[in-house]
Amino acid sequence: MEDFDKNTTVIFFSELFEDAYASPVELAEVLDLGIEMLFYVEEGVFSKEDMRNVVTALRKITLELRK
Repeated sequence: MEDFDKNTTVIFFSELFEDAYASPVELAEVLDLGIEMLFYVEEGVFSKEDMRNVVTALRKITLELRK
């Protein structure tokens, strides 16, 4: 049952992006822009660990979309 729930979540996640972006590559480009924006966040707003976690997650999604 757990595997079914995970698969359902993945499909739902994928459908969200299909509605908002023309292609996975377009979404990857938007995520890259978001990663770039994170470099300009002012010091002290977020912890360095939180920033690294967000960048790592965005980068993994971006790389997966480009496969």
